[in-house]
Amino acid sequence: MEATSANTVNSGFVGIKFCQECNNMLYPKEDKENRILLYACRRCQHQQAADNPCIYVNKITHEIDELTQIVTDVVSDPTLPRTTDHPCPKCHSSDAVFFQAQSARSEDRMTLYYVCRNQHCLHRWTE
Repeated sequence: MEATSANTVNSGFVGIKFCQECNNMLYPKEDKENRILLYACRRCQHQQAADNPCIYVNKITHEIDELTQIVTDVVSDPTLPRTTDHPCPKCHSSDAVFFQAQSARSEDRMTLYYVCRNQHCLHRWTE
């Protein structure tokens, strides 16, 4: 396979196709009888075979968990305060470090973060 055709097949970019008859956008449509992919106009019934059989939608709709952003190395930071008043909800160890930082969800809100100092746990939480 030559470089230009490999880039076309593997690029993942299909682009927008337009109808040759009425210049409206063409939409992917399956021809189940012939088992091929077509592009079809919703206005004038024009259809053409797709030159690339790959059509996909990639939607990423998750929020980043701000607790996963905390590096567990903070347990070794001698400048951070320690507490024994807030046991770890995971391993129930009473030794944790804590710090306050601006919440990712709200610019005007500060959140108190805890990190368990148990080296086998290192759980992160807020209260």
